[in-house]
Amino acid sequence: MRPAGRLQAAIEVLEEVFERHQPAPMALANWGRAHRFAGSGDRGAIGNLVYDALRCKHSIAARMGEQTPRALALGAAATSFGLSIEEVAALADGAQHAPAPITDEERAGLARELDADAPDYVRGDYPNWMAPAMVQVFGERAALEGAGLAQRAPVDLRVNTLKALRPKVLKALARYRAEPAPLTLAGIRIPATRGPRKQAHVESETGHGKGWFEVQDAGSQIAAALSGAGARDQVADICAGAGGKTLAMAARMQNSGQIYAYDADKRRLRPIFERLKRAGVRNVQVLDGGEEEALRALQERFDVVLVDAPCTGTGTWRRRPDAKWRLKPDNIEQRIEEQRAVLSLGAPLVKPGGRLCYVTCSILAEENTDQLNWFLQQYPDFEVVPYAQVWKSAMAKGGVSSGRESDDGAPGGTGETLDEAVQVPVSADGREDALLLTPASHGTDGFYIATVQRKE
Repeated sequence: MRPAGRLQAAIEVLEEVFERHQPAPMALANWGRAHRFAGSGDRGAIGNLVYDALRCKHSIAARMGEQTPRALALGAAATSFGLSIEEVAALADGAQHAPAPITDEERAGLARELDADAPDYVRGDYPNWMAPAMVQVFGERAALEGAGLAQRAPVDLRVNTLKALRPKVLKALARYRAEPAPLTLAGIRIPATRGPRKQAHVESETGHGKGWFEVQDAGSQIAAALSGAGARDQVADICAGAGGKTLAMAARMQNSGQIYAYDADKRRLRPIFERLKRAGVRNVQVLDGGEEEALRALQERFDVVLVDAPCTGTGTWRRRPDAKWRLKPDNIEQRIEEQRAVLSLGAPLVKPGGRLCYVTCSILAEENTDQLNWFLQQYPDFEVVPYAQVWKSAMAKGGVSSGRESDDGAPGGTGETLDEAVQVPVSADGREDALLLTPASHGTDGFYIATVQRKE
């Protein structure tokens, strides 16, 4: 396809998203099925343009003077693809399969800078009704933190230290410009692409098939580490989903102890079996999805209970930008009830002296700090463990080594020294009880991680 055809396709997809209220992945898939002549490079470029327009909808609309699919696509072509006004005009020339010629008003919009006094929700590209919530969490940094969530996301990988070391995987993925991920002992990052180029599909790599690594955001890796799960522990992951954090904890536990993996939705849980086999994990027992009574029968058994609670996903807006424009206040209320239900399920499972780790991929206080306070009121036999203390303890038992493999190529640890990764980050909300990670502050997706300990 010609670049002009890609631009017109992005406009058509955005029309489906805004006018027919289709999720962006569905609209892109439908367009692809209806235009089978488009190659993978074409589909990747169109997808990038659509998602970049959605990531920066408010700021593009403010410059262009309107919020139509056409205005958003033209604005994204200029900002995300780095095209000049004349280059955009050359694409929108009215030729066959190309957008209609740009107008004088559109030229002016492409040349316009965003006003310095634009509202935070415009500069931060988040829904205007969320402005008070963003200020509540981030204060004067609200626009900056929002803008961080409006950037393209990198591909983060977790090295499976049961089968490989980070230097080995970095070498295998060198052609993708792979580098160590921030704040993690076993993380690898492939930087986000620029312009029309699509992101690397690393799950097709031989190393992935051999179980050397899993795709997992650095923030999710940190959450699994801060669960505190260590060798010979008894652990329950009661919102296991497809098992990303289950696998991460199993590697940290070096296949010792036992992890019970459970999820209320058996369909979400189903992929865990293939992932466990590929990763060489042997210390996980998968409970039947939705069979809550089997979980309740294990009261006061666990050293660690991980509650990766259902949430609004506001911390993942880089990867799912259309979701932030579909979010409504009612969605938050629904998630709050679900979070309290799963916390109430998890609390009785913790043995005296054990810990519960509460995790969300949300940045909202209603789902994070407010829920922590609610939990402590409901369960006075628990107390908060400050995240800095948890961080130092978790990193100390993270399986560090000199970075050398044994003679037979088996892993000997993460390949890092403790001092290289033990620095305690500052929480994005400035609090000391729990850790809030964000793209702007830490280079990860948005994650909230709180630890509470049951009194002896």
